Parts: sequence; C-alpha cells; structure tokens
Amino acid sequence: MKAARFHGKEDVRIEEVPEPRPGPGQVKLRNAFAGICGSDLHFFFHPASLPFDLDQPHPLTGATLPQILGHEFSGTVVEVGEGVTDVKVGDLCAVYPLAVSCGRCAACRKGLPFSCPLMGSLGSNVEGGGLSEFTVCDAAQVHVLPDGVDLRMGALVEPMAVGWHAVARSGVEPGGSALIAGAGPIGIGAWFALKARGVDRVLVSEPSADRRALMTALGARVVDPTHEDLAAAVAALTDGDGVDAAVDAAGAGAAVTSAVAALAPGGRLVVAALHEHPMDFQPTGLMMGEREVVGAVGYRPEEFDAVIAAMADGVYDTTGWVQERSLEDLVDALHALRGGVGGKILLRLS
Repeated sequence: MKAARFHGKEDVRIEEVPEPRPGPGQVKLRNAFAGICGSDLHFFFHPASLPFDLDQPHPLTGATLPQILGHEFSGTVVEVGEGVTDVKVGDLCAVYPLAVSCGRCAACRKGLPFSCPLMGSLGSNVEGGGLSEFTVCDAAQVHVLPDGVDLRMGALVEPMAVGWHAVARSGVEPGGSALIAGAGPIGIGAWFALKARGVDRVLVSEPSADRRALMTALGARVVDPTHEDLAAAVAALTDGDGVDAAVDAAGAGAAVTSAVAALAPGGRLVVAALHEHPMDFQPTGLMMGEREVVGAVGYRPEEFDAVIAAMADGVYDTTGWVQERSLEDLVDALHALRGGVGGKILLRLS
C-alpha cells in the first residue's frame, strides 16, 4: 500500500509498504481522508522542537524513523480482529489517535495522558498513521460516525477537538467574549467551539489576508494585528472591558503578548499552539489584573464525541476553508500551510 513516511527534516516520501493486518482487539480501516496538522509542519520543518526524539525507538512502542505520518483521519472498517464486538465492517469512523501513555507518571496519575512524557500517538511515534491507504488500530480508538457525518467531516474531528478542548480550558461562559490569535485549523476549531458554547462576541486576529478572508466568509469578526489596532478592536467588541478568554492558536510570541493585554481582569489565555521559539514576556499585567495563562494539549474522548455530536447538529460548516488534494501533493501542501495560505488541507487516500 502507499504511505507517506517521514525520514527526517524536510524529508517525507510516498512509499510502498506492507499492508497491515489487525490483531486481537484491533480493527483495520481503509482510510478516506487525512488532514495536515500544525504538528506535521513541526515534524517536517523543525523536528527538534518536538517533545520527543524520533531518532531513538520509543520506549513504549518501539517506533522510530521512518514513520508514517497522519494523526487526524477517517476511514471505513474493512476487517476486525478477534474479540471486537462494538465495531463492525462497514462502519464509518473518526480515529482517536492517542494510543499509549505510561500510566505511572504525574500526568497519567492526574488523568492527563497527552501530557505524559511517553505519550504515543498514531502518525507520530506509534507504528502506523493516517497518511496511508490502510491503518490498524485498537478498536477503542475508533469513534463511529452517525448519519449525517461523512468521512470528509470525520477527518476534521481531531483538529476540531483540539479547539474544543482549548475553549473548555478557557472557562468562558455563554454570552462571554473571546479573542482567537491565529486562524489556522486550530483557530477555526476554537471559533466553532465558541459558537457551540454560546459565545458570540469573538474576534479573530490573523495577519494572513487569505485566512482573514476565510474567517470573514464564515461570519467571523477579524482584525489584522500587523496593520490595524488590535487593542481598539478588542475595546470595540467588549465596550472597553477586554475579553473574558483568549486562545493562542498562532504559536508566536507576539500573539501571546497581545492576547494577555486584551484580557479583562480575571481573564484567561489558553496556549494551544506549539511554539518553535522562546519569547520574552513581562508578567506584570498578569499580576495586576489577576489574569491567567494555561496550556491545552489534545482532548478527552468525551470531547471527541462532543465534536461529532455538534457536527451532526450542523454546527460545523466547511465552506471555503477545507481543501482536498491527493496524497502525492503532501509536500506542496506542507509548504503552502507553512506560508499561511488556506485553512485546512485534507488529503484523499482512497
């Protein structure tokens, strides 16, 4: 079968690899669509910024380079292993990619497996990934899609769940206000999650004209932080109070600084983006306003299901911001997204 395998910095190849077979408790999927994520960009362009070393076998999974990429994907069940009863051949599924954590560290003991130093995920440090024609995973990792949610939408569940979790971490209440820094897929996911949560006063800060146009078409309020007055836009949105919550979906120091300044007293900034570079930060504004900065990584299984339910209810609209390309276009797509062009790119796999 064809698969996109990462060999090292700026080196990903479409190769022929053996087709996997499911073992006990596993299912085999014929993959339909897989999205490219910000972490895939980090893999490709800046692997040294990742919180694990792929040059060494993973301590729990043994995975090492070359590695099949793709952790946000959907597919159809074509085979089930011994003992699988909750999933059947023909089911359309979104895949929850977290496969393993150590179960012993402080993060695991607190129910935070995505924060485990030994966390293993399909498409990164577990054998197998979504950027391939077939994938095998544990049956517990597949979430069956209901009527009305197709495989194209199913491939968006994972990135939308990241935004959903970030908004949940913000604590913003219905009727509140929010700022989203960055209108890539996670920023878009946060915007939809805020909408589902009953938060209508939302401002999206994005320097890319292309992405601002995409958000405007969805009905979002947008501002260009490089040529417009972000503070004035926040004041206009909130009658001068500042926003109750902000989400850093940009991964840039300037986004964090401006988002903290935009917070109302007692407001909270959620950092939901990987940062390639360190930043200087003046914390006096946090102290004086009793503001908070928290992190958000991954999502919980119930948040995965909440996104699927919201999709079934029609909350998510893919018009304009989702593009489809073939698997062979992967490298070009990575460069396009690195340049801040477009919203979400889904690669067709079958």
